[in-house]
Amino acid sequence: MAFIERDTPVHSDATAIMQLHSLFSVQRQAFFDNPFPSLEQRLALLKALANMMLAHRSRIQEALAADFGSHPPQFADLVECLGVAGRAHFVADNLAQWMKAQPRAADPAVYGSAKAYVLPQPKGVIGNMAPWNFPFDIGFGPVVEMLAAGNRVIIKPSDLTPACSELTLEMVNATFDPEQVAAVAGGLELAIAFPTLDWDHLMYTGSTEVGRSVAVSAARNLVPVTLELGGKCPALIAPEGLNQATVEQIVGCKTIKSGQMCVTVDYVLVPESDRARFGEMVERQIDKALPDYARHKDTTGIINQRHLDRLLRLLDDAKAKGATLVTIGGELDRSTRRMPFTLVLDVTDEMDLMQQEIFGPILPVKTYRELDEAIAYINAHERPLGIYIFTDSPACAERVLNRTVSGGACINSAALHAALPSLPFGGTGKSGMGRHHGQEGFLEFSNLRAIVERGANDHVAAMFAPYGELADAFIAGALEDAGHK
Repeated sequence: MAFIERDTPVHSDATAIMQLHSLFSVQRQAFFDNPFPSLEQRLALLKALANMMLAHRSRIQEALAADFGSHPPQFADLVECLGVAGRAHFVADNLAQWMKAQPRAADPAVYGSAKAYVLPQPKGVIGNMAPWNFPFDIGFGPVVEMLAAGNRVIIKPSDLTPACSELTLEMVNATFDPEQVAAVAGGLELAIAFPTLDWDHLMYTGSTEVGRSVAVSAARNLVPVTLELGGKCPALIAPEGLNQATVEQIVGCKTIKSGQMCVTVDYVLVPESDRARFGEMVERQIDKALPDYARHKDTTGIINQRHLDRLLRLLDDAKAKGATLVTIGGELDRSTRRMPFTLVLDVTDEMDLMQQEIFGPILPVKTYRELDEAIAYINAHERPLGIYIFTDSPACAERVLNRTVSGGACINSAALHAALPSLPFGGTGKSGMGRHHGQEGFLEFSNLRAIVERGANDHVAAMFAPYGELADAFIAGALEDAGHK
């Protein structure tokens, strides 16, 4: 995920840092006072979170439009608002089962009638460093599992989206007791200070470079982290996989937020013989679905001028190094920072856009001759958040899945794995670590406490000194069971 600093912070960083430390102390004490919230308490918090999102629909739409210059209100509803509320409802429906103790085996020959189980326990106070591209979906989405697991949460929204940040603070302050959920906003100094606290868990969503710094800061206090870092997610079109449905899925995904999405299609691998046809089909699809793309009402603006300039430099660099640029959808609209869609053909790895996560409406097209060549190309680069395979052959899909590694994957679609509240979401390698969403998110933000209740008729005394006949008998029995006499 691209990371860009703002020139001025939303709030005074010195004040925000003082507030952060104060809130952290308040929440830590509140956790000690109630370290294991009941199911009813957790469900009430999830209900409040879902209702908060629904009650602020129009305000969320307005804030996103203000920060991005242009942002479709329906998409704000679908993902930033209803997505979070739906996630809360899904978790609430399953929480009673997830909170139950999970029985584990205990050999009665050794442990008698003892009971062994794992009990998910709240970790404590969790920090969530939210990104600018999905300020509400990721600002509040992971909070669902954090609260479900019984934790307290402090959110730090991005300073790149000041309107969304202000609304985040307003929503949190109006809905939650600061002992339970709080938010602090500021600039770079706050971002540097935030991961240095002695959190019980810390989540960061953003660039790999900044994620590394966050992890180093957290490591000084041995704070466990969840890092969602993005990367270059490929769409691999198999030799028989190019059709209208494939193009609709790729274009539809790539045009969400004008490509400013960590799981978007970053580049496409196309059979060499299909390159021209793929380009023609993409042009027709955009002209049909989003005519005059750079001025279409459903095209999202680039987050700021600096990011826009970066994208333009990527195109200039690619052209200077021999790429063919196919511009679709009119001219750049500087007033709203809406760019035309650009296909980039004849790409090489020396081009900057093949070395960076693009985060814009730019789609490089790389060709291959044999499927193994495409798989080898994916494996030669950093492991992405997602790999998207387009094929009519189950065997082909299985082959790609078995020979590549990624945080998630989709077959004949793109990025859908990130939308389902039932599926764990996260990366691997430099695309991140840890998972949120669903039961895996609940477990991520829980301490999986191993518990043994001693029963009757056990022989644990064999492990205590002085060692004699009882220990010898157990050793002899274990060796016999293992086939050694």
